[in-house]
Amino acid sequence: MTLGAQFYTLKDYTKDLDSFSESLKKVADIGYTTVQISGTCDFEAEWLAEQLKATGLKCVLTHTKAQRILEETKKVCDEHKLFGCRNIGLGIIPGGKNLTEENYLKFVEEYTPAIKEIAKNDCKFFFHNHCMEFYKGKEGKTFMERMMEDFTADELNFTLDTYWVQYAGGNPNEWLRKLKGRLECIHLKDMAIDGPTWEHRMAPVGSGNMNFEKIIETAADCDVSYLLVEQDKCYDENPFDCLTKSYKYLTALGLK
Repeated sequence: MTLGAQFYTLKDYTKDLDSFSESLKKVADIGYTTVQISGTCDFEAEWLAEQLKATGLKCVLTHTKAQRILEETKKVCDEHKLFGCRNIGLGIIPGGKNLTEENYLKFVEEYTPAIKEIAKNDCKFFFHNHCMEFYKGKEGKTFMERMMEDFTADELNFTLDTYWVQYAGGNPNEWLRKLKGRLECIHLKDMAIDGPTWEHRMAPVGSGNMNFEKIIETAADCDVSYLLVEQDKCYDENPFDCLTKSYKYLTALGLK
């Protein structure tokens, strides 16, 4: 398995092409060899291809705007191929925290044609979970389980975010096993407890309370290829420092 950096962590440092370019260099300097592109300014596919070549980085996944996935499907596939990435991701389900039965059915209806078109263009569609997909609604099934039934493994892959699984009260290891065959990329960020408020806080991998040694062992058994470090919130820490802490912890476990 290969370590990567999820650029949503650096969303405040990629608001224009110059800062985006500099951030790619900094991530490569930390030691990461792969990246997920998400939360950045707009860019041309050719520009990203040049930047990746210059830094030696490989893009293994994106989060692409929902409207583009739905309305410019083939163009999105062609652009991804230009910078060497065939994995097209959706960062959040339509409706977000307001996920309802109606919103879910709308998602299936609207995205099925685009997902099938992505597969026809020799690319893969990846869905990234948060916590709401673990709500048990119709027939006592979670939305995650229903997605597995409504889309084949050739059509829909999961970027399993292990933090949000645990936040929702699930077991990341169990969900890794459930989704085996649909997992190429997963997200790693740790969960810590803030002393003054006793609230959950996102933290660099290895500095919280999640059992990442077990998660990584299970991920290897489930044929995961890329472990993408993501930290949506870094609070008062510099995001590059957070990515560095995660990298040092994970490489100390023998990963690279």
